[in-house]
Amino acid sequence: MNSRTCLVTYISFVFLFVYKAMGGGPINTTTGFVAQPLDQSNFHIQKPYNVPLNQRYSFSNGVHKLWVLKTDKPHSKNSKTLPRTEIRFQGYDYSSGVWQFEAYGYVHHGTSGVCIMQIFGSKPPSATTTMLRVDHNKLTYYRNPVIFSNIYDKWFRLNVIHDVEGNNVQVYIDGVLKYDGPGRGGRSHYFKCGVYSQQDASFHMESHWKDIKVLKKA
Repeated sequence: MNSRTCLVTYISFVFLFVYKAMGGGPINTTTGFVAQPLDQSNFHIQKPYNVPLNQRYSFSNGVHKLWVLKTDKPHSKNSKTLPRTEIRFQGYDYSSGVWQFEAYGYVHHGTSGVCIMQIFGSKPPSATTTMLRVDHNKLTYYRNPVIFSNIYDKWFRLNVIHDVEGNNVQVYIDGVLKYDGPGRGGRSHYFKCGVYSQQDASFHMESHWKDIKVLKKA
């Protein structure tokens, strides 16, 4: 292979990578990341304080099912937040580095006005660096932009990458980049997923999750 052919091949490779990274096609976002060990101790379930766990959460055949009602109590008696049933990932709080959340998600039809995934921690007055919301069959980054339409009743692969020092967040759906923008600062962060009701919430909110991973860039 001569030098001209090598140069053309290299340029083609770079173009393909950039094309995919900008949303032109699926990529493997976990290359260069190391999956962290997860067991039951890492899965802390936050649910309405006055109902048994099995009335808002189940785990069967590898699938976490979480649901909450608009009329539910918050997750603790002293909390003034809206109702939620979420998995809070313990043991992997972070304040530096590049971290990634990966999972397959599923949103039950009719679920609306709800956050299904968040990166907790930011500079005040915000409490989060990232919130992925579902409103009327659309997945949005906070309230805007829309990053996935027709989300109901289908499995999708979600990858969220947080570069702390770079103050950057990327969101991929099925390997395709859907959002790339600044974070909101903060000194400590962790991942959560499930259902956390927001403004204009539907009465019943439900999401399912499987093959969950927390990864750190090597």
